[in-house]
Amino acid sequence: MDEVNPLEQSLHAARALVMADLTASDVAGAETVSLVEESVAHRRWWVEQWPDGAPYLASLVAQDVQDAVLERYGRWPLCPVCGADDPHALEVEPELGADPHWVCAKAAVIVARVGELGVRP
Repeated sequence: MDEVNPLEQSLHAARALVMADLTASDVAGAETVSLVEESVAHRRWWVEQWPDGAPYLASLVAQDVQDAVLERYGRWPLCPVCGADDPHALEVEPELGADPHWVCAKAAVIVARVGELGVRP
């Protein structure tokens, strides 16, 4: 059996984390899955050029998908901390770093790790 390329493993892991968050938010339709695939394809080239950036893929794919969803459908993921009176999207922090989290910038709180939206502690 062929060994899986570590960069491909990182891409698949990033894809899985963002898909989990889309699913938890009930927005994992065909269109949003296509947005994830577009981001992964783009980031494949990026990580081939800079293999040391593999730990940052989850952060980058999450941001790519968030931006694409915003352009087509609206804010995602909506902040569960501040309530429906002030709908705003969570942000990914660090923007370029390992172990990214969804955070509410207004309340200055970490909501969940990327890939763990909707998961109860």
